[in-house]
Amino acid sequence: MIKKRICILGGTGFLGQTLANQLSDAGYRIRILTRHREASRRDLIVLPKLELIETDIHSQESLNHHFKNCDVVINLVGILNERGRKGLGFHHAHVALAEKILEACHQNKIRRVLQMSALNANAEDAPSHYLRSKGEAETVLQQDKSLQLTCFRPSVIFGKNDSFFNRFVFLLKTTPLVFPLACPRALFAPVWVEDVARAFVQSINDKDSFGEHYCLCGPNTYSLRELVEYTRHCLNIRRKLIPLSDGLSRLQAALFDFVPGKPFSTDNYLSTKVDSVCKNNDLLNLGITPTALEAIVPRYLSAHNQRARYQEFRKHSRRSSIL
Repeated sequence: MIKKRICILGGTGFLGQTLANQLSDAGYRIRILTRHREASRRDLIVLPKLELIETDIHSQESLNHHFKNCDVVINLVGILNERGRKGLGFHHAHVALAEKILEACHQNKIRRVLQMSALNANAEDAPSHYLRSKGEAETVLQQDKSLQLTCFRPSVIFGKNDSFFNRFVFLLKTTPLVFPLACPRALFAPVWVEDVARAFVQSINDKDSFGEHYCLCGPNTYSLRELVEYTRHCLNIRRKLIPLSDGLSRLQAALFDFVPGKPFSTDNYLSTKVDSVCKNNDLLNLGITPTALEAIVPRYLSAHNQRARYQEFRKHSRRSSIL
């Protein structure tokens, strides 16, 4: 039997690379659209039956062309922050792209679409631009009743190259003496990237998943303070955490709005107003046993300590050779 060809948007990102590997192992033909082909990881380029195409994914003409001969579209594109503060960047990345995907699917008679969303996504009353725009993107795709749509709403995703634990590694290492932590009581149920990718793969041909919204969480719930404390423990960093009040958290976010790279923003702060946890964990409904972060996170955080020790060794070696 000829396996379906799957077109992935956002396929060179953290989740996309894991998903591409699992789809390749399952024998699917994969087409990944990306803006920077040469910057993509080598382990993607060498996957069998994978096309890595450099193009502008926000061009309607480009999507119409590259969706040809595809059976399934998976949209993983998402941003956690925008350049401004008015929501225009979120609308462009999430809502406008969903509209173009829908049009390209119509042009190429593609019915099966898997959409990456977020826990608490809601077009009407979510507290942040991020969550509202994710909800609006779902609404756009749901307009076509003939579309076989499945939306995935994960909590924060962890794994070797994640932007959650690794971000706190950087912040803990670069903040001297004390670490002022905003939104310390915000709740999360971190879910492993491999489990999220499995949920996508298992749903592709599952007719029961058509029209469903799957909430994906890990087995345990933690406060942000507990997660940062755990990161500090894994790194063996002696840094005192200072939990900030709600008012000071909002002030920190407002100040960080103007910091290059936005390690934290007002929109991030607003997103924490609703807990990122599952009332019903659909990983279990999909037959996937959620993986605890304690079984995975120490492995890749320990690599930071190993690199630090190696760099210190090289520094001392150079100093000894000079003497």
